Amino acid sequence: MAMKLMLVDDEPFILQGLSVIIDWEAEGYEIVKTASDGLEALAYLQENEVDLIITDIRMPQMNGIELLESLRQEKISDAYVIILSGYNDFRYAQAAIRFSAMEYILKPVQKKHLLEAVRKVAANKETTQQEELDSKRMQRGYLLQNMTALLRGKGKEQNLSYVREHFRCTGGLRYLHICLNDLQVLEEMSDEEIVALKEKVYECAAEYLGENADHLFGDFFVYEEDYETGFLYCDYMAAEQGMTEEDFMRAFHRAVQSGSESIPVILLLGKRVEDISKISHSYSAACVLRSFKGFQNQQCIFYYEKEVQVGEEKPLLCARSLDALVEAVTANDMMAIRKSVDDLFTEMDRLDRTRDTVVMNLNWLIFRLLNLAMEQDESVSQNEVLSYISGNVSKEEIIRGSRAHLRKFAGEYAEYLVQLRKNVSGGILTEIENEIKERYAENLTLRELGQKYYINSSYLGQIFRKRYGQSFKSYLNSCRIREAAGQLVRTDKKIGEIAEDVGYRDLDYFISRFIEQEGCTPSRYRKRAREADEQET
Repeated sequence: MAMKLMLVDDEPFILQGLSVIIDWEAEGYEIVKTASDGLEALAYLQENEVDLIITDIRMPQMNGIELLESLRQEKISDAYVIILSGYNDFRYAQAAIRFSAMEYILKPVQKKHLLEAVRKVAANKETTQQEELDSKRMQRGYLLQNMTALLRGKGKEQNLSYVREHFRCTGGLRYLHICLNDLQVLEEMSDEEIVALKEKVYECAAEYLGENADHLFGDFFVYEEDYETGFLYCDYMAAEQGMTEEDFMRAFHRAVQSGSESIPVILLLGKRVEDISKISHSYSAACVLRSFKGFQNQQCIFYYEKEVQVGEEKPLLCARSLDALVEAVTANDMMAIRKSVDDLFTEMDRLDRTRDTVVMNLNWLIFRLLNLAMEQDESVSQNEVLSYISGNVSKEEIIRGSRAHLRKFAGEYAEYLVQLRKNVSGGILTEIENEIKERYAENLTLRELGQKYYINSSYLGQIFRKRYGQSFKSYLNSCRIREAAGQLVRTDKKIGEIAEDVGYRDLDYFISRFIEQEGCTPSRYRKRAREADEQET
């Protein structure tokens, strides 16, 4: 975007000369106004913004110094100002400096001197914009750190105070997940495709929220898949639009769904809390819904309060059939699995197979299967096992009578347990680690590596976390950022080039990841490294 330039001089031929002495377009400027004196310039600047003002000193009605003084003292404009003067008078130069003029150039103006000055302005403008952008990113990062502490229930008074001071969060509120809800399709997409899709959903959500868009947390990385965006809803958002919470959520869902034509989007609303100090309860509740989102294929908005409630008539547990099914899964006995599933459906049919009955029995089955996985390897992540289960089980299918669906899941989970029992982490992880070092810039996925090394991708993710203390995707990103940090120090490549070199096609996504790992922006990291080198030499 071109910088806006104003020329001010009472001599028409000088204005004409200034207009053509430099190829302004080539230098990145657009002349938006020429004025014949300070008053005309001032009137324009009270209604319009410019980036650079080149003005003569001696003019009728209001001279250049008086114009500059008015702009600064009345805070009308913070544009850069270049003073042109036919007088080598120190008093003028002193006044120009006092009111923050960028340059003071004597007439007759030489193209070389003027060109140096306008390029200096452009360089300063770029540096200032980058510093402002870096500052905003750092402020956002600091807000995220404090918010993360509150969401995870580890917040201290200073975290709470900072969030209250820098974030509008009055009244009742909820934390909710905005989820892309087709794991199979997402796993086939590249990182860049997922980032682009998630950003589109984010943009649609931000457009709907307007001035409340800072309540979105697209850069709050919690889960390995990164298929979600967080949102902190406050009661005032619906109230200010004259809507109920339910109406607001329906309208909000329509907005975010418009950003994803190919994949359904669902909203998982944590429990409502009365104050930001209790937001961790809402966040935990939203995570509970997240673990089971795959069970409810027909809904698009889930309220924690509605999903956890139990009807007045308590549903019955089919304990004997469930015990038999768990035993068959443990033994990896497909014939026994088929019979146990049939027995379970027969027993639920006798209970009229209400939704509450199915939900209760499946939840109990999931609890038992989760414990089985933990028994095989105590380091197995509960959230990852739940994610694996929720991606493969649909309560709606079972409510509609799909025994085949439950048989298929039970058989696959039996194989999954077999792999958990195998001590496969050593050799395979070493090979995978070497492959990541060689191919970190490619779109590596657990699914691809699992197929290559003949291991369940979910279990591969778990043993990876066990060895390295982080998810596969976090490890891959760490490798990419480490390489990027090295290139920032060793080379003069542009940041965008480095981002592409290490596997990121989206610059903002790369910068967010870099800040998360290194605690500062790439440009600041490079600057610090070079300053340190200069001090050593």
